Amino acid sequence: TTVKLIEMLHAINRYLLIFLAVNSVSAEDTEAERLFRDLEIVPDVLDEPPKELLKIEYGNGLNVVGGEELTPTETKDEPKIYWPADPATYYTVVMTNPDIPTRQNPATREWLHWLVVNIPGTDIAQGYVIDPYIGPLNPKESGLVRNVFLIYKQPEKQVFDEPLINNTNVAGHERFSTMNFAKKYKMELVAGNVFQSRWDEYVPLIHKQFGISV
Repeated sequence: TTVKLIEMLHAINRYLLIFLAVNSVSAEDTEAERLFRDLEIVPDVLDEPPKELLKIEYGNGLNVVGGEELTPTETKDEPKIYWPADPATYYTVVMTNPDIPTRQNPATREWLHWLVVNIPGTDIAQGYVIDPYIGPLNPKESGLVRNVFLIYKQPEKQVFDEPLINNTNVAGHERFSTMNFAKKYKMELVAGNVFQSRWDEYVPLIHKQFGISV
């Protein structure tokens, strides 16, 4: 009986160790997944969340901490972004807003803010810019909106048959679909991050640039 009890305790210990190991790995891998589900980026933008959290740094050392609120003034310039990359692989960066004009009524979901393809490793300056970076420009009535950054791994350096988009015209920005774009070019999601924003006094300057009257 004593031998059986000892064997049973050993078996319980083994199961406990396996359980703890599995949950430890899971906890390490789910920070980005949890963020994207908590903020409902899944399912509003993606079917599945990224596993890696993208590091995003704006001017003056301002880092994006998953889901926090930043102002359009703070995020008006293109950030530096970092992710685990293979220097021999090509990547795509996307920034998109699913909450235009509002999160409750996203009639023009998604609004494309940034799209660079054929990035060798993390060298964005060497990528091909389809849509240059533009920061948050949601009107006052939008309230709090989500700004989503995504990194995709490309199967190879590719030809992208997409029209170039400029930051003086809304054409091409509205009703973008990140998922459809990724499927079209057979890309794999590797990293992402999110910050939230609401209108501030810098937004009218961007509206004027686009010829948007509100």
